[in-house]
Amino acid sequence: MKIAMIHGQNHVGSTCRIGRLLAEKIGGEVTEFFLPRDFGEFCVGCATCFMKDETKCPHHEKLLPFIKAMDEADVIILTSPVYVYHATGSMKTFLDHFGYRWMVHRPRACMFTKQAVCISTAAGAGMKSTNKDMADSLFFWGIPRIYKLGMAVAAIRFDQITEKKRATIEKKTTVLASKIRRNHGRVKPGVKTKAFFSIMRFLHKKEINPADRVYWEAQGWLGRKRPWK
Repeated sequence: MKIAMIHGQNHVGSTCRIGRLLAEKIGGEVTEFFLPRDFGEFCVGCATCFMKDETKCPHHEKLLPFIKAMDEADVIILTSPVYVYHATGSMKTFLDHFGYRWMVHRPRACMFTKQAVCISTAAGAGMKSTNKDMADSLFFWGIPRIYKLGMAVAAIRFDQITEKKRATIEKKTTVLASKIRRNHGRVKPGVKTKAFFSIMRFLHKKEINPADRVYWEAQGWLGRKRPWK
């Protein structure tokens, strides 16, 4: 399997280590990125990606390695420590650049057969909202199987985590890796994804955005074709 792993901060802390542990247990080729080291540009709000073409985004060239890795991956792993109960600003600004891939605009067909994982850690709380920050984009990209792993590690550094909590991390990553391997090649969108796709299809028939309408027509999605078939 191919894995694209994107970390929401630069240093190799607890969140990164758990992501790497999971990727190792899944097995396969891993392409890894760190934010903001590998990409730190803020979306400028020009709406060019929506109204014209994503390749005209001023940061498109810098995003190409991420796009290639995510499109080719079987599994996408997003990791972020909890920053004030949410994902890091670096992760947020990265995801901002892919709004054009939401189903309301121009989703990529390859996303509808992938699996994804959101991983977050905190000394105390906030993992649920942090994972949701990342999972929202993954769902609206069309990814049908999204797992969330949040760990309250009660530590600032990985080497400060207790043996009991490390054992829990080992167990949870082993179980999750097993699920991902078992579901590889068998993932299909559920009712929620299909329902949302159908709503967007209805809207695009009314041409809410010419650029999106052209894309949907080219994919054949305004007819009988679907990205998961």
